[in-house]
Amino acid sequence: MMNASGFTLYDMLLRNALVHAGRTALVHEEDSLTFAGLLARVDALAAGLAGIGISQGDRICILAQNHMAYLELYGACAKLGAMAYPINWRLTGEEIGRVLERAKPAMMLVDEFSLEQIGDWPATRKDIKLWYRIGGKGAGKDAGKDTGGLAPLDGLYASQAEAEALEAADVDPGDAFCVISTAAVDVIPRGAVLTHANILSSNVQTMALMGVNEADCNLVALPLYHIAALGMCLAVMHAGGCNVIMTRFDPERAVALIDRHKVTHISDFPPVLATLLDAAEKAGSALESLRMVSGLDAPDTIARLHRATGAKFWTGFGQSETTGFVTLQPVEERPGAAGRPAPLCRIRLVDDFEREVPVGTPGEILVKGPVVFAGYYDQPEVNAHNFRGGWHHTGDVGRFDEDGYLHYVKRKPEKELIKPGGENVYPAEVEAVIMEMEGVAAVSVFGVPDAKWGEAIRAVVEGSGGTPGGASLTGQAVMDHVGSRIASYKKPKTVVFTESLPTGEDGAIDREAVKARWGE
Repeated sequence: MMNASGFTLYDMLLRNALVHAGRTALVHEEDSLTFAGLLARVDALAAGLAGIGISQGDRICILAQNHMAYLELYGACAKLGAMAYPINWRLTGEEIGRVLERAKPAMMLVDEFSLEQIGDWPATRKDIKLWYRIGGKGAGKDAGKDTGGLAPLDGLYASQAEAEALEAADVDPGDAFCVISTAAVDVIPRGAVLTHANILSSNVQTMALMGVNEADCNLVALPLYHIAALGMCLAVMHAGGCNVIMTRFDPERAVALIDRHKVTHISDFPPVLATLLDAAEKAGSALESLRMVSGLDAPDTIARLHRATGAKFWTGFGQSETTGFVTLQPVEERPGAAGRPAPLCRIRLVDDFEREVPVGTPGEILVKGPVVFAGYYDQPEVNAHNFRGGWHHTGDVGRFDEDGYLHYVKRKPEKELIKPGGENVYPAEVEAVIMEMEGVAAVSVFGVPDAKWGEAIRAVVEGSGGTPGGASLTGQAVMDHVGSRIASYKKPKTVVFTESLPTGEDGAIDREAVKARWGE
């Protein structure tokens, strides 16, 4: 029985179609939808999906660059109680296969940009019954593009009568809405399950903190498989604002879209903002409508934004597992800090024995609140450990100052993470690939500061036989091998060779000693 106090993502769409019926909700290329039009498209797609057997609890994997249909699909999943399971289109076919191994989807959606990664899977993978494409061969600009023989998603949209006849599933706010893949801690990327309540709580929190309202227009420049893009998109949608979708970020195109649609917000990971400012300067644009940029970036780039435009840069701390930010502030409010705990979050900092640490002392960041995810998909043992004591253990270390501002310190050693351009890379994954190479006796991978990407990957390789690099092992060979096995953004930018990596008393590589010697 439906809960009278329940409110889901589909309820949000219903509410907005009533309150903001004629306002523009989405823009992509030359197409646009009002909030009433978006609801009609969502209802038609939901009916079509139900007609081919998609039902509550099913996973739908999406391997595609940004598209209006991407968001229509999120809405249809919300109505049906199905789970959207987006996949990073930058992964290799082997890595995508590992995501599917965990997701076990009933349906797979692919765009023309990702056909190469899936190869012959639509014909050979009998475990996934339904294969469809977003965009591709058809009329206008898509004519002539290779579609891999996949049926078009456009063909699934049902008639108005069929759409109106389909009742929404009995979905609880605590039910799963989407699964966001995180880094491959244990080879197969973990999937963070976000519920309807998680997303809606994050929406309202963002609206309250940043003053997001129906007059705002968000440029969806980051990929929609990323919580930074999806989270802000849904927050602006919830507020009745407009989302302008870019298929893939291009700085010159972004400047034109900002000026044309009076965009007020864009999410940022390096090098998005720096290249946007370069393009704006070249085009003679002051980006006059822009008032907010949120994310992470270098202090020099942020200062340049403040000098060149009227926009303010917002930063904070958050993860996919917390549906985005749990602390948030304008950078100028407390330089160097990540903000104070958001209205719907509690944060504790603890030592290795789960004891709360004093103000000013670094400790692991623990989070509690309605934005904390429901757990990793199909990993009960991992969840039991992660949620011990009733708190989400982030694996990140921070410290509080005397005014309650959180300052990020580092990642815990066992959960070390590198973030080139906002993507998550676990050193162990890169190290395992490098160890496949002949002549490699040991390797240590870690992150170093990078002016363009924020952080870059460095590998220190110990060559077998005491010969640094061996006779044929080169830095380029290491980079090429990694790029051939896993996503290109996981490749080391620099490779250093040594006769011997430092080790601790237990014989394991001393990662801190490696960083101290080769980190500059």
